[in-house]
Amino acid sequence: MSSPEPGPSGLWHGTTILTVRKGGLVAVAGDGQVSIGQTIVKANARKVRRLGGGEVIGGFAGATADAFTLFERLEAKLEQYRGQLMRAAVELAKDWRTDRYLRRLEAMMAVADKQVSLVLSGTGDVLEPEDGLIGIGSGGAFALAAARALIDQPLDAEAIARRAMTIAAKICIYTNDQILIETL
Repeated sequence: MSSPEPGPSGLWHGTTILTVRKGGLVAVAGDGQVSIGQTIVKANARKVRRLGGGEVIGGFAGATADAFTLFERLEAKLEQYRGQLMRAAVELAKDWRTDRYLRRLEAMMAVADKQVSLVLSGTGDVLEPEDGLIGIGSGGAFALAAARALIDQPLDAEAIARRAMTIAAKICIYTNDQILIETL
């Protein structure tokens, strides 16, 4: 099992965010664990939020204050581009990559609306997965693998997300089973 890499601050940032798109529905799930170093300081944090008047769901991994800054910036871009998630995400990624202040932010985001699911990173990436599944954070690979194993089962997006997150919580010390799921 691999450990997450410490950021420039030297702190470990552990979390799990999973996005599942199936049957016309999208579910974004997040665990509740907050860690400082190797100490769990909170078990029920809310890392999944609705944006854009409720039409977009976002989840974050990384430094909490940095993620809130990015949520605010994405919200502003969604307003500026009238709810067009792809356009707002690309413009946010451009700013994130070129702005001196934003470049220092240590976070990743998974965002989704009814049409598209995206991963946003500080390196300027705006990635759309081919299979409608996204896993970010230190437990993201575990949840993503579980979701891929469950995707062909007769379950909806929310049920797959819940089961995959529960599996990840059992095998990854950097996530827990305090799961929050938002769906569109």
